[in-house]
Amino acid sequence: MEWNDLRVFLAIARGGSLGAAAKLLGVSHPTVGRRLHVLEQAGGEVFFRRTASGLVLTDSGERIFALAEDMERSALTIERRIAGESDQPEGLLRISSADWFASYVLGPVLGELIKRHPLIVPEVIPGHRLFDLTRREADIAFRIVPFTEPDIVQRRLVTLSYGLYASARAPFLPGAEGEGVGLITMNTAQAHYPDVLWLHARYPGARTAFTSSSRTVQAQMCAQGLGVAVLPRALGDQLPALQRLDTDEPPPGRDIWMGYHHDMRQMDRLRALADLADEMIGPA
Repeated sequence: MEWNDLRVFLAIARGGSLGAAAKLLGVSHPTVGRRLHVLEQAGGEVFFRRTASGLVLTDSGERIFALAEDMERSALTIERRIAGESDQPEGLLRISSADWFASYVLGPVLGELIKRHPLIVPEVIPGHRLFDLTRREADIAFRIVPFTEPDIVQRRLVTLSYGLYASARAPFLPGAEGEGVGLITMNTAQAHYPDVLWLHARYPGARTAFTSSSRTVQAQMCAQGLGVAVLPRALGDQLPALQRLDTDEPPPGRDIWMGYHHDMRQMDRLRALADLADEMIGPA
């Protein structure tokens, strides 16, 4: 059995369909189906059965699933070790971070990185999904929550200040309890964020006007006059279309954590970025 066929097997088992597996692997739907057929032909077994909720493992599939995961762990370890022993600051460097952080905080760092090491090719993967560094979904990640996975080298890079913003085009005249104010906040999944709770507590009479998990989108809607938003000052202070409002107590700030897998600590291009981020973003 080829490892590539077992990777397809694991992707189908985790995704529950050929389409989901194709998306996970970045290949076409027919390629996944063909690989599965080859694997089942080689093993002389049917590994999945079709149900109303998707593809589920048969008894034969269940028996090889754990063994395939063991092979995956070994293959990923080899891949990380080889990548981590690179002796040249060159090649692709996959970076996970929120879009606003990549644009307004990490952008100058990446510019300086390329200036110093022109053979490094940074690839930013923006979004809030917590990428699996063990599986090398990213080489290094910047995020607002600490890493809990084993074998992750992490450190708190900086604590960023947040501010309350409104459109710069009109005066901000809220009622006593925030009546007439529209709130621009995070999506329901992030409703527990400290800044969201702070905003609702400050304006209990206000209505929610817009939600998004993207701070960049929030800033644009705020600039259009849809309501007020709590934004990282690294983002909000750079946008002329926004005005930062004076508050007796500022919104709570957030820590930024930087992390990468222990096996990758010797990768020169990763270390170059980590050291530069410490130098340019970390506390003075």
